[in-house]
Amino acid sequence: MIWIQIAIVLLAIFLGTKLQGISLGIMGGLGLAILTFFFHVKPTDPPMDVLLIVTAVVTASGTLEAAGGLHYLTTLAERLIRRYPHRITFISPLIVYLFTFLGGTGHTIYAILPVIADVAKEVGVRPSRPLSVAVIAAQQAVLASPISAPTALVVGILAPHGIGLVDILKVCIPATFGGVFLATLVANKWGKELHEDPEYLKKMQDFPKKRGQQAVKTGPIPSSERRSVGVFMLGITFVILLGALKSLRPSWEIGGAMQPMAMSTVIAIVMLAIAALIVLVCKLNPKEIVKSNVFSSGIQAVIAIMGISWLGDTFIAANKAEILAAVQAQITQAPWQFSLLLFLMSILLVSQTATIRAILPLGIALGLPATALLAALPAVNGVFFIPNYPTLLAAVNLDSTGTTRVGKFVLNHSFMLPGLVATTTAVVIAGVLVKLLF
Repeated sequence: MIWIQIAIVLLAIFLGTKLQGISLGIMGGLGLAILTFFFHVKPTDPPMDVLLIVTAVVTASGTLEAAGGLHYLTTLAERLIRRYPHRITFISPLIVYLFTFLGGTGHTIYAILPVIADVAKEVGVRPSRPLSVAVIAAQQAVLASPISAPTALVVGILAPHGIGLVDILKVCIPATFGGVFLATLVANKWGKELHEDPEYLKKMQDFPKKRGQQAVKTGPIPSSERRSVGVFMLGITFVILLGALKSLRPSWEIGGAMQPMAMSTVIAIVMLAIAALIVLVCKLNPKEIVKSNVFSSGIQAVIAIMGISWLGDTFIAANKAEILAAVQAQITQAPWQFSLLLFLMSILLVSQTATIRAILPLGIALGLPATALLAALPAVNGVFFIPNYPTLLAAVNLDSTGTTRVGKFVLNHSFMLPGLVATTTAVVIAGVLVKLLF
């Protein structure tokens, strides 16, 4: 019976990733319906904590974009890239990492990818180098952001075991940043130079007159754009402070003991409040928020998480005993293998958040220390493995030179090597930091 259920889960994932858009979510819902009504599998509670966080963060990020804050940051980033164009492979991932850290979602990368592609082509740098490592940087930085859904979810799971927000950040920030840095060094030497790439040379023969020269954006930046960024930064700072100092959070007496507000609730409330403050301070028409690219992409992510995360969580809960029996002896003898399980499931679920929600509690059930789970956490960044992730596809489509591509055998794509290097390095660094800090 479990193999039939596995087939249903995998088929839902396959159809969802193939059809793209919100299909991952709705196909996850279809798979959940089949498990529930035909196999009488009891559904778990829907992932409301995750959906709450993602919706709030997407609303705040969408408000920032609608107020011009994202345009302001992108303008600054473009000026920096164009000031040092031959260093684009090193500058781009740093900027994308910062964007994701501040926004709590990798969807902010869409604003900077066109700049990276254009500038790289203009100066003769193989665009696949900065584009590939920038996409990987966005995926890695999600775990380092204090306001991202995966981070808040990890806090909720590990907090009862003594691991708080600051503990997660002091491991995940240097681990993921170190992984991105090493991936950048590798990507900078990967592939032929642009003027030697046969596909690019063929494109130049077919379209010899086509050029992409663009001028650096100039002119005064509206003060409202700066104000929106300032308000957003204050919100992120406030979240970090509340995570570091429990005494700052509202507390209530529960069961005879004072319990501070959960960080997932803190993030959701603060982000919604930040969205409201940006609207008021910048005199923004709220109707513009729903038109922003970040909001649109983010809501699609909400639907995807709702369907696929709920499906995966329900399947694992229903078959927990069989799964534990199959992996317990192996993983308890070598806890580092839990990172392989996280990596594999992130490939299948195409979501760090869905993977954490489904698999991290399994690690708790296996009796693994919370520190071991924290060390393995960067392994959830396997979403690059199969080239169907939205940011990955966007980078491929934006590279007019054809150097950023999905290969003939699908898995030999431009993001594979940087992704493997970044994720492996991040796991290793996280393991070392956990041993040193805890």
